[in-house]
Amino acid sequence: MARPTHRARTLSQNFLAHRATAERVARLAAPGHRHPPLLLEVGAGQGALTEPLARRSRELRAYEIDPRLLPGLRARFAHTPHVRVVAGDFLAARPPRTPFAVAGNVPFSRTADIVDWCLTAPALTHATLITQLEYARKRTGDYGRWTLLTVRTWPCHEWRLVGRVGRYRFRPAPRVDAGILRLERRPAPLLTGAALRSWDDLVELGFSGVGGSLHASLRRARPARRVDAAFRGARLDPRVLVGEVPPEAWLRLHEELGS
Repeated sequence: MARPTHRARTLSQNFLAHRATAERVARLAAPGHRHPPLLLEVGAGQGALTEPLARRSRELRAYEIDPRLLPGLRARFAHTPHVRVVAGDFLAARPPRTPFAVAGNVPFSRTADIVDWCLTAPALTHATLITQLEYARKRTGDYGRWTLLTVRTWPCHEWRLVGRVGRYRFRPAPRVDAGILRLERRPAPLLTGAALRSWDDLVELGFSGVGGSLHASLRRARPARRVDAAFRGARLDPRVLVGEVPPEAWLRLHEELGS
């Protein structure tokens, strides 16, 4: 394997160098016989993850931004007709209009942008991403706290932490361990139309910090008696911090408070 270059560090590239981990991520991205008709890989790098993904996909588009890696990738998959190595930035790609999945070992510095790309792609079914462990834990509530992004998108997307990857399974080794983040678009959203719009308003208000707590924030815009009743219905202590409220409790709050 070639030694890491300064360019690799500049692009925030930490190449996966552990075959069993690559196989595991590929199984998560395309479990059993449920192979996605189209799979997009973020940052193919040296092809460690591309190879097991190719065995589990009908069509694979492997995006790589570093031109130095393209000749090796194309040579490696020259005789795999359903794999297309795409030169360029994954974030510049237009999302397919037909159902597709995303997988990849994500550059830590670009994680938020790649997740946003996935969230706004209407035909995405799921994404299986190797991210910084802290990011994956924060987004999935693994710390016992939930972020605004996770709660706001919960009616349409489910977030799960499905694995951890030690830092020494990458070359060069990053400073921290990684996590395997699973982002799934729900086949049937929990809320739609006006209900989804009122959900957005409620969550934004709750995370605004106005009033000093979730309970106080909601009481500034909703009748106090209804907010008190909603907290009782959701079995929430009025003193609870906003980040400690899981998405299921938010759904109950939304139901109790109405639109």
